[in-house]
Amino acid sequence: MRELAGVLGVNPNTVAAAYRTLRERGVIETDGRRGSRVRGRPASAPRDELRMAMPPGVRNMASGNPDVRLLPPLDRALAVAAERYAQAPTLYGDDPVVPELARLARAGFDADGVPDGPMAVTSGALDGIERVLSGHLRPGDAIAIEDPGWGSVLDLAAALGLRVVPVAVDDEGPVAAEVERALREGARALVVTSRAQNPTGAAVSAGRAAELRAVLTRHPEALVVEDDHGHGIVDVPLHALGGVTRHWALARSTAKAYGPDLRLAVLTGDAVTLDRVRGRQRLGPGWVSRLLQYAVVELWTGDAVDRAAVARSYGERRDGLVAALLERGVRAHGRTGMNVWVPVADETGVVTRLMASGWGVAPGRRFRVESGPGVRVTVSGLRIGEVAGLADALATAVRPVVGGRFD
Repeated sequence: MRELAGVLGVNPNTVAAAYRTLRERGVIETDGRRGSRVRGRPASAPRDELRMAMPPGVRNMASGNPDVRLLPPLDRALAVAAERYAQAPTLYGDDPVVPELARLARAGFDADGVPDGPMAVTSGALDGIERVLSGHLRPGDAIAIEDPGWGSVLDLAAALGLRVVPVAVDDEGPVAAEVERALREGARALVVTSRAQNPTGAAVSAGRAAELRAVLTRHPEALVVEDDHGHGIVDVPLHALGGVTRHWALARSTAKAYGPDLRLAVLTGDAVTLDRVRGRQRLGPGWVSRLLQYAVVELWTGDAVDRAAVARSYGERRDGLVAALLERGVRAHGRTGMNVWVPVADETGVVTRLMASGWGVAPGRRFRVESGPGVRVTVSGLRIGEVAGLADALATAVRPVVGGRFD
């Protein structure tokens, strides 16, 4: 900056301000001592643009969508919501959270050991995460994010002008030593996927949660944001981290279990964080439609789907694929949820060869920062009888990679 100021004949503070403006607008990204670089694409350009078009005849195992056969019908829930609305239409000034939904959500949080806290309803998990981060962080702040991790969170961090500090992940969640390193390097927030981590299927175990709580105890000012989007489709318990630090939030989404178009997540956390979320929400959409909230109340109270059977269905296909790949000498990961992560040496080559054999998978670059290459396979559209065929195709396309983490 001093050299550029000398060349231009301006004050170094002017150059620093220009760099700050470029970073905040997403034109450049700053990586500590490694300097600043012009971004390869706009900060607001989603990683989903990296997806490949599926030619006719190719099975799409890259979408990340739930199995529509496991989603409950919405006609009755929406009809009940419409009846309730007819009796008492929602007006300005009404409580933004339907009381019945708040009670049901609180009961679920209590059962899972989530600390008590106020409640908000957002338009999905990502909306809630964005509002929490915006309430505490400013452009240029560092944030610790799982690597590999959900591409939308990585996109969100870039759009908010945040500096990503990648944290390695294994089957039990974020590695505690990596979280400690990230927080020591100045990360002001940590985003954790509780269960069904995308893309690896990791789930925070009881032991890992204890290790992470010990780390967070040493960093009480860090903001902890937990994403429990796997609620309703997994059969492992939640091990929450909230309450260890001053500020925390947990988002529980309905998308994977009840349908992406519901666009609803229940958010809880500390009083300051939730007050900021709700205050900013009032200046935007105001509230999430109570029609949708009524529908979720009906779904949660009269769920027509056996949740254990849903988790078992995903598990049979996911575990079956992981086991079949292991038999063929290919290491893969998928502890929970609907995705399997396969480390590879060459993403482009693997994706291309699989496409030629009739299978479409997601390239790992959509989900990673510094971790090694891989491909994500979504098992939602896979039938048990097709597991062996997909495993054969993957084994042919993939060179086995060794290692303990997803790197």
